[in-house]
Amino acid sequence: MMKTKLKNQIGMSLIEVMIALVITGVITTSIFKLYITQHKNYITQEDITDIQQNARSSIDEISRHIRMAGYELPLGLNAIEAYDTNPDTIVLVYHNSGCDTYLSAPMPQPSSELKCGTDISCFYDGQWVFIYDADSAKGEWFEITHVQSAAFHLQHNTMSLSRRYDANALIFAMSFVKFFIDNTTDPDHPKLMIQVMGDTPQVYAENITDLQFQYVMKNGTTLNAPTVAENIREVQIALSGRSNTPEVDDAGIENYRDRTFSTSVYLRNVGI
Repeated sequence: MMKTKLKNQIGMSLIEVMIALVITGVITTSIFKLYITQHKNYITQEDITDIQQNARSSIDEISRHIRMAGYELPLGLNAIEAYDTNPDTIVLVYHNSGCDTYLSAPMPQPSSELKCGTDISCFYDGQWVFIYDADSAKGEWFEITHVQSAAFHLQHNTMSLSRRYDANALIFAMSFVKFFIDNTTDPDHPKLMIQVMGDTPQVYAENITDLQFQYVMKNGTTLNAPTVAENIREVQIALSGRSNTPEVDDAGIENYRDRTFSTSVYLRNVGI
């Protein structure tokens, strides 16, 4: 009776175990491949999002300054300086705050403090401003070292001016903004740089690889670096960004993902 029971007990053969292991392995491999694919897709989408955010914020910031270029500038001061440096460089100048004054008395020496004829409380220590003589249509930038609001005096102790300015010379608080690509400090991670008058360049956006400008003139021609800013009517911008890290393909070659964005800005303060 015992022998009969033992013979009737059903077990798993070695072949059945191996088949089960193979099926389990196939399922596990498929799940793992699916995870890898989804993870790569997530990384790709994250890279593209970063590229778009950096590039779009950069092109918006450049466009904002281009629209302001030339606003209430004195005669003889260029609103736009264009450099066909590939990646290109642009310098934009405009009157930014409505803060200005004039000399109430002539300067005895180029190093003399500036005696002003209006309230100067809008100026501040360390600010770079522009002094302008309307008769000669010439001027220069200088740094204010100390504002004496009560006395209506501006000091510039760290630098003498190039000349003595007469009474009624104008002093403007203006913006001088320069944009360029730094692709030499860290070639693997080029950056869009912004620099204002008197300061060292600062990083505005990471992984910006290229910046190109074209300038549409009032006669309809398009130039890469016009010399007469007053004739510019439109600035065309093309800016390229790339991923922070490269993607390795099946051949082991590293490739960066990149995107290029473009826009046009019509000037409203130049040539009017």
